[in-house]
Amino acid sequence: MTTSHFIPLAHYREYPVEEMEQRAAAFYDEIRRRRTVREFSDRPVSRAVIEDCLRAAGTAPNGANQQPWHFVAVSDPEMKHRIRLAAEAEEREFYTRRAPDEWKEALVPFGTNEHKPYLDIAPYLIAIFAQPYALTAAGERIKHYYVPESVGIATGFLIAALHHAGLATLTHTPSPMGFLNELLHRPAHERPFLLLVAGYPAADAKVPDITKKPLDEIATFV
Repeated sequence: MTTSHFIPLAHYREYPVEEMEQRAAAFYDEIRRRRTVREFSDRPVSRAVIEDCLRAAGTAPNGANQQPWHFVAVSDPEMKHRIRLAAEAEEREFYTRRAPDEWKEALVPFGTNEHKPYLDIAPYLIAIFAQPYALTAAGERIKHYYVPESVGIATGFLIAALHHAGLATLTHTPSPMGFLNELLHRPAHERPFLLLVAGYPAADAKVPDITKKPLDEIATFV
């Protein structure tokens, strides 16, 4: 049976209350500037930026520290184009056959359709895979726990890190996404979770005129 091993909490930093409030307010001011972008520039992005943002995502809390995720950062133009073609094929099915009318109506304010040129234009596509289980060298399965929750938290960390670094992002979820396993040579036991588009926004980028719910509609203090 595995035994527990603990070490001192060495890196925690406590701040005076006033500084805590300032830091919380400053983070809110920064993160509320984040917007989902569908118009990207083709300006190159430093790989070092992407690497450190992925490292940040890898620090996310997760079930039993099993870290049930894998990130594939795609910058090769040919591979990005192949992903675009496959994603657009699924999106055509969605918009023309699979999506119920109420779902398509909900998407009208955002002007989305089956055409995804940003998958070619943006310098990075980050395919995020969830791992329901791991495989040992002998081929035995090790079950992972709280996989969707863990990968969702890591994805949130990644989006925040990319924004903090000065990049724009778009979460893209064509359904199904099995083509990502095939194109990116990921094993069958990994499930595509999300395709994250990352780069600089286009100089003339526009975003929908929307607002977020106020605090009293999203939180309750008891």
